Amino acid sequence: MATHEPTISFSIAEDKEKEVKEILTIVYDALRQKGYNPINQIVGYILSEDPTYITTYNNARSLIRHIDRDELLQLLVKSYLKD
Repeated sequence: MATHEPTISFSIAEDKEKEVKEILTIVYDALRQKGYNPINQIVGYILSEDPTYITTYNNARSLIRHIDRDELLQLLVKSYLKD
């Protein structure tokens, strides 16, 4: 008799949220380490989409450009409004 492993389900949306959180954490830490106010810099980037708001330190600028700005805003609002 064959033994069946339990089915593992995953959510692409959850994976994307996790990826975005990891990237934002890296960007935040890089900005803080370079002496910037990370919140102000990230907000400036989101509003203008000008990558110069984000330091190149620790590859932060390249990483944040992998995130779609509209998707990022949706995730931030969703996260803020969660109970």
